[in-house]
Amino acid sequence: MMTVTAAEIAPEYDAGSRRGPRTAALCVVGAPSATGPGGLRIPKAPRPVLSEREIEVLLAWLAADSKEEAADSLFISASTVSTHISRIRVKYASVGRPAPTKAHLLARALQDGYTTLAQW
Repeated sequence: MMTVTAAEIAPEYDAGSRRGPRTAALCVVGAPSATGPGGLRIPKAPRPVLSEREIEVLLAWLAADSKEEAADSLFISASTVSTHISRIRVKYASVGRPAPTKAHLLARALQDGYTTLAQW
């Protein structure tokens, strides 16, 4: 396992931070990798295929305090939001990246480029 600073992976992450550099441990076995800063090999995690609507529902739910609030913003029912979130969780679990909580799903959305920290 290797440790790199978050700024090496995403330079904008530490912009304005007063607490100093943050670190992240990377350890993924069998995944393809890319070359990062300084020749560092950064493993790429498998990414599930989410539909545009699933991404839209995911981001609305992440921004909301409840499924009902997300549903109201999208003009759908709360049970439809629940169905989309459940299917998204199944897709992440099927590629070996389980996301059992809202925090995990936010992390996956950031990792997969569906949103950025600047948007939050």
